[in-house]
Amino acid sequence: MRFSLLLLFLLSTLFTKAQNITSTIRGTVKDADTGIPLAGAHVVLSPSETGGVTDVLGNFRFTGISAGRYSLTVSFVGYDKITIPEILLESGKENVQEIKLGVRAGQLAEATVVSSRPVAFNSVQAITIEQTLRYAATYLDPARVTTSFAGVAAANDQANGLVIRGNSPNSMQWRLEGVEIVNPNHLSNAGTFSDRATQTGGGVNILSTQLLGTSYFLNGAFPAQYGNALSGVLDMNLRKGNDEKTEFTAQAGLIGLDLAAEGPFSKKSKASYLANYRYSFTGLLGAMGVNFGGEDIRFQDFSFNISLPTEKAGTFTFFGLGGVSSNTFKADKDTTAWEFEKDGQDIIYKNKMGAVGATHMLGLSSRASLNSTIVASGLKMSREGYVVNPENVQDKNLRERDEQTKGRVSLSSTLTYRFNERSRLKTGMYATWQTDGIASPDIKKPQVGKIDGFVIQPFASWNYHLSSRLTSEIGIHNLYYTTSKSNSLEPRAALRFQVNSSQQISFSYGLHSQLQLPQVYISGKNVQSPLHSNLLLGPSKSHHFVMGYQKNFGNSTSLKVEVYDQELYQIPVNALSGSFSAINLIETFVDQKLSGTGKGRNYGIEATFQKLLTGQYYYLISGSLYDATYVGSDGIRRKSRFDGRHTFSFTGGKEFKSGRESTWGINTKILWIGGFRETPIDTEASTAANTTVYDANRAFSVKMQDYFRPDLRIYWKKSKAKYSRTLALDIQNISATKNEAYSYYDTYQKQIVRKDQLGLIPVLSYRWEF
Repeated sequence: MRFSLLLLFLLSTLFTKAQNITSTIRGTVKDADTGIPLAGAHVVLSPSETGGVTDVLGNFRFTGISAGRYSLTVSFVGYDKITIPEILLESGKENVQEIKLGVRAGQLAEATVVSSRPVAFNSVQAITIEQTLRYAATYLDPARVTTSFAGVAAANDQANGLVIRGNSPNSMQWRLEGVEIVNPNHLSNAGTFSDRATQTGGGVNILSTQLLGTSYFLNGAFPAQYGNALSGVLDMNLRKGNDEKTEFTAQAGLIGLDLAAEGPFSKKSKASYLANYRYSFTGLLGAMGVNFGGEDIRFQDFSFNISLPTEKAGTFTFFGLGGVSSNTFKADKDTTAWEFEKDGQDIIYKNKMGAVGATHMLGLSSRASLNSTIVASGLKMSREGYVVNPENVQDKNLRERDEQTKGRVSLSSTLTYRFNERSRLKTGMYATWQTDGIASPDIKKPQVGKIDGFVIQPFASWNYHLSSRLTSEIGIHNLYYTTSKSNSLEPRAALRFQVNSSQQISFSYGLHSQLQLPQVYISGKNVQSPLHSNLLLGPSKSHHFVMGYQKNFGNSTSLKVEVYDQELYQIPVNALSGSFSAINLIETFVDQKLSGTGKGRNYGIEATFQKLLTGQYYYLISGSLYDATYVGSDGIRRKSRFDGRHTFSFTGGKEFKSGRESTWGINTKILWIGGFRETPIDTEASTAANTTVYDANRAFSVKMQDYFRPDLRIYWKKSKAKYSRTLALDIQNISATKNEAYSYYDTYQKQIVRKDQLGLIPVLSYRWEF
C-alpha cells in the first residue's frame, strides 16, 4: 500500500512538472511598407499545427506551448505567405515575434525566411540570435557566424575581421539600426601583425547578443540604401524588450559575466526596456593577478534599447552601447626566459567605444511610411610600446606611441511609398558628419593629423513586378565627401525570375564606392609634407556583378549557387612606381604619396546547401572557388594578400531529448580555407635595419599553408516551470591545428620567425533565463 501511494505520488509529480513546463509564443503581424497592423491574418504554429488569427491590432498568441522547436506560417489575403523557421521556445521566457508581410504581386513561391521581405535579391544572409547561440564557437558574435557562409573567412582567429570574396576586412561596414557606426568591437588590435588597431575588427563585439534581433549580412551588389562599402555590410538590428512580462537572463562563462533585464514600464502601455551589462572573465582573473601568456586582458560594456510606441505619433526607440577594453603585456622579469622580441617589451593597449541613438517609425497612410534614425558614435584607441633594458628590467624606454580617434554623427530618413501591389518606391538620405584623428607610431618623426567633413548619401530604389514571375529593382546611390570634394554616382539594378514554385534565377549589378582609410588620407598631413595631396584622393570603386540560382527542396532544404565578378578601380597605389596597393591594407600606417590609379579584380563561384533545424538536426554546407588579384603603379598584376583560392565550411548539429525536461545538443563547424599570401622578408636588409623589411618587388608571392579548424559545441538545456538553464562547452580548434598567422624578422633572435594562430581554446558557459 505504501509503495503504491509512493509510486502514485512520483507519477503525479512528474505529470505536474511536464504540464508546467510551458511558455508563450506571441507577436504582431504588420504591413511591411506602412507598419499598419493586419487584422485577420492566419497564423499556424508547427509541428503542433495549432492555428489562429490576429486581432484588430494584428496580435496573435499561443499559450501553454511546450518548450521546444517550432516554426510559424503566416498568411493574409493579398500578401506573401511566409514561414519563420527555427523558433526556440524555452520555459521562463516568452518568444515574441514581429512579423511584416509584403504585398503579393503574383509570385508562385512561398518564402522561407526570417523576415517579410528579402533585403536583397542576391548575396544576403539573415543571422538570428538563435543561430548565434547554437552554432559552434561563435563567442555570441554575429560576425563569427558569417564564417559559416560561402566566400567568407576570418582574417585571424583572435578577431572578427572578415575577408569577404577576397577583399580586405577594411572593405566591410558595420551598421546599427540601418546606420553606419564606428568599429563596435573590444580590442580592435586583436590578431594584427603590428599589434595595432584595425578599422572594422576586434576580439569581442561590444553589443551583447542579448540585445540583438535579426541581423543581415550582405556580401555583394548591395541595394541602393547601402553605400560606402566595397565587400560587405553587417547590419545589426536591436530587438525590443518584452512589453508584457519582466524577464531576466544571466550568463557566466570564460568570455564574461552577463546580466540582462527586460520588461514593460507599466501594465497600461506597450513601452518596454531591454538592458545588458557584461564584464570580462579575464578581467576578473586579471584583478586577482592571473594573466594569459603575460597578457592582462579586460573589457566591460553596457547596452540598452527602449521602445516607446504611441497611438498616433508612431514608435520611438532610444538605444545605446558603450565599452572599454585594455590589453597589457609586461616583459618577464626573468630575462633568461626571453625567447622573442616581444618578450622584452611592455605594451599597453586601450580601447573605448560608445554609441547612442534614436529611431522613429511613422505610418503616413495606408500606402506610405517614414523611418528616421539618428546615431552618434565615437571611438578612441591608443597603444604605447616600451623597450625594457635586459640589464635592469625597471629601466624602459618609450619606443612607439600611436593613437586613433573616430567620431560619427549620422542622420537617416527613408520614405517608402507603395503605388500599388506591383510597384513600390523607397527613397531617402544619409547625412554623416565624421572626424578622424591618427598619430603615427614613430616618436622621433611623429605624423599627427585630423580630418573632418560631411558624407552625404541620397538614394532611391524602385521595385516593380513586371509579371507574376519577374520582379525588378532599379536604384541609384550617391556618395559625396566634402573633405576630398569627391562624388560618386552609383547605379544599382536587380532582376529575379521565378521559374516555378521551388526555383528562381536572379541577377544583380551595382557600382559601389568607399572612402579611403584615415591613415591613407592623413598620412604625412604636416604643412611641410609632400603627402598632403593624399587628402584629395577619391573613393575606391568597384563594379559588382552577381548571377544566382536557388532551388528549394522538401524538408526545409535548399541549394543556392552564385557566380560573381568584382572589378575594382581608383585604388590608391604608389604615386611613382611600385607594388603597394591600399587593397591589401589592414592596420599598417601609410607613409608614401599615393594616386588613385590602381586596379583589382575578384571573381568566383559559391555554393550553399542548407537544411534548417527540423527533425532535431540541421546542416549548412558552403564553399567557394575564387581569384583575387590587383595591379599596382608598376603595371604588374599580382595575387592580392587575401587570395586564398577557396573556402569550405560545414556547420551542423543534432539535438537529443533526455526525458521531458532535458535536451542535449552537439554542434560542429569545420573550416578549410585556402592560405592567404604574404610578402617575402629580406633577411639582410632586416638585419641591417634591425626591423622587418619586405622584398616589395615580390609582393604577396608567398602563399601560406591552408587553414583548417574544427570547432565543437556541446550543450545541455534543462527546463523548469519558470526558468531554463543551459550549460555549454565550446571548443575552438579542437584538433589543435597550428595554422600560420604571419612571419616577421625577430630582432632578439636575429632571424625570421613564423607565428601561428590560436590553438585549442575551450570556453565553458552557463546561461540562466527566468
